[in-house]
Amino acid sequence: MAKTKPGKKDLDSYTIKGTNKVVKVGDCVLMRPSDSDKPPYVARVEKIEADHRNNVRVRVRWYYRPEESIGGRRQFHGAKELFLSDHYDVQSAHTIEGKCTVHSFKNYTKLENVGAEDYFCRFEYKAATGGFTPDRVAVYCKCEMPYNPDDLMVQCEGCKDWVDELVELEERHSLVHSVPFSLKGEGSACCRAF
Repeated sequence: MAKTKPGKKDLDSYTIKGTNKVVKVGDCVLMRPSDSDKPPYVARVEKIEADHRNNVRVRVRWYYRPEESIGGRRQFHGAKELFLSDHYDVQSAHTIEGKCTVHSFKNYTKLENVGAEDYFCRFEYKAATGGFTPDRVAVYCKCEMPYNPDDLMVQCEGCKDWVDELVELEERHSLVHSVPFSLKGEGSACCRAF
């Protein structure tokens, strides 16, 4: 952890104003945007400190939404998908609206119920260059696009193809196969750069 400047002290936690929710280093938070028509920003708290007047500030690492990235939102991006960026900032702790959870992609896809404060991240994003890590992800579908957890995927038990649109699978396969479909589960995948 970086040293604290003179006249400042590191804090272990911060209680969000008007709530009993406690924020600690490593927690993900929702931060109030300047434009109230926009959704809250999402960030991970890296440090909490107070100055000699007890003004609390947080050092955060920002998550970007796909539409905020250089490449923009693509078909395979889930509605709750975020990219962990290399963009750090210091903000007043008073701009924290609440806490949220940013899951790994694998854990997100296993959630029984996705809540309003649940998000997922499968990429790190370099804000200056628009680069992603990893630059390849597993694909399951015949369309060769990465898996979007918002879309139902089905597998033809005749040819074992995965398709993210049941209608397409039914149209394409109903004349060829007389076998049922199964929902997406664990299986083999190939990787594709995007």
